[in-house]
Amino acid sequence: MRKSKFLLLPVLAILACSKDPISENENAETQLNPEEILNQKSEMAFPDKLGPVSQVYYAGQKMPVEEHNGDYVYQGDIMIPVNKTSKSPQSIIYKNKAAIPQNKSTGRTSGMWPDNTVYFAINSTLADKDRVYDAIQHWENNTPLKFVERSGESNYIYFTPGSGCSSYVGMIGGRQNITLSEYCSTGNTIHEIGHAVGLWHEQSRVDRSNYITINFDNIRSGTEHNFHTYETSGFDGNEFTSSLDFGSIMMYGPYSFSANGEPTITRTNGSTYQVQRSALSSGDIAGVKAMYPEEGAKPTYINGEYYTLNGLTVLRNYDRWYYNSKWGWKEVEIKYGYWFFV
Repeated sequence: MRKSKFLLLPVLAILACSKDPISENENAETQLNPEEILNQKSEMAFPDKLGPVSQVYYAGQKMPVEEHNGDYVYQGDIMIPVNKTSKSPQSIIYKNKAAIPQNKSTGRTSGMWPDNTVYFAINSTLADKDRVYDAIQHWENNTPLKFVERSGESNYIYFTPGSGCSSYVGMIGGRQNITLSEYCSTGNTIHEIGHAVGLWHEQSRVDRSNYITINFDNIRSGTEHNFHTYETSGFDGNEFTSSLDFGSIMMYGPYSFSANGEPTITRTNGSTYQVQRSALSSGDIAGVKAMYPEEGAKPTYINGEYYTLNGLTVLRNYDRWYYNSKWGWKEVEIKYGYWFFV
């Protein structure tokens, strides 16, 4: 899980929709069946097949996605909103309403859920609805988040049947699906809700090489992109936990996407490890609480730290915000939801 100091506030770029894939695996073969995939502790949106890989820009960053019938999928189970992607970098900061190109924004989603409240609905055809209610209860018991059944709200999570387990990251606006096949357990549902409230995968931390080794020779051809770090895609920043959390419910299993039955992820000493899909870990909970402070509390910004707000990486210094522009460090401020130079 990417428990960074990034706050997932609205990204200001207007991103164009593009669906022209750059295929890297045109002759995709049938993969493991859904039950085998989930036994490896690696949720997947489309566990029985691979899709052509495209390089797209989302929230200012370039990332590899698989295309499945017009949908974009990142790291197996993360859905990327196609209408917010583009094939070229976008401009996010404004000066007197004129866009200034920015090469490295780390804004990653459309936003966090306001007032620590996540609205949801459940498709009437979804089997075993108790796994959804049990997962929601677990989140409410352990975090400041509240989950409220939708009664006309425009932004909400929709639990619906699908071929696998999948979710978008953060609130993207409008209805956003969490798909659950018959193989998706309560633990898998907790994992997907984790994405929906803003969490990424734990094994993709920038500092992962201090704790794990990725065995690319064992990874199924065409799925190597699922093992990129967020730094590879341009997402930098600090973690809320001091070390990689092997107990995180957002952690891949050691045999995820294995081509030969051998581990794709090991500890740096070569040994394997156990992952779980039972509950949020203490590290998961700490990350969520940092992203969603207790009701009534306001985020605390530490001088000398970098944050991403509204799609822009800024430095907090002397209780002000500074942006490293092509003209050097400039003080900036947010007005009406947009960044402006002071």
